[in-house]
Order: sequence, then C-alpha cells, then structure tokens
Amino acid sequence: METAEVLEVMRDAIYVLILISAPMMIVALIVGLIIAIIQALTQIQEATLTFVPKVLAMLVVLVLTLPYMVDQLTSLNNRLYDRIVHIE
Repeated sequence: METAEVLEVMRDAIYVLILISAPMMIVALIVGLIIAIIQALTQIQEATLTFVPKVLAMLVVLVLTLPYMVDQLTSLNNRLYDRIVHIE
C-alpha cells in the first residue's frame, strides 16, 4: 500500500467513526444543556446530577441506532476487504 491509499483508508475510518458517534454525542450535549438549564433555574448546583440522565439517554440512543452503526461498520469492513483483494 502506498501513502495515499493508507491516508484514504484512515480518512474513511475517521469518517465512519464520526458518523457512528455523532448521535450519542448530540444526545449527550442536548441532555446536558437541558439539565444545566434546570440546575440554573432551580439553583441546584450538583455536579453529579447530569451523569445519570446522560447515561440513560445515551443508552437509549445506542439501542435505537445500533443497526445503523453495525451497517456502517460492515460497509467499512467490506470496503477494506475489497482493497485487500485488489492489492494482491
């Protein structure tokens, strides 16, 4: 493999990583902002209060988006196998 091919594989893998992690990160951001607004309104300044809702929300999103994630990883895997076949 040449440098350009390695960079293309790395770029593709990073792109898939971003696609897979984006739904959970966005949900964690939204839940964190909502909890922060509630804390500011009620003046409850407990740092650990945001963790449980974030974890539960991310778990729900993980379960809902798991087929999409597996599909993306399978597609990446197939593209990598195709590259291996073309090299030999």
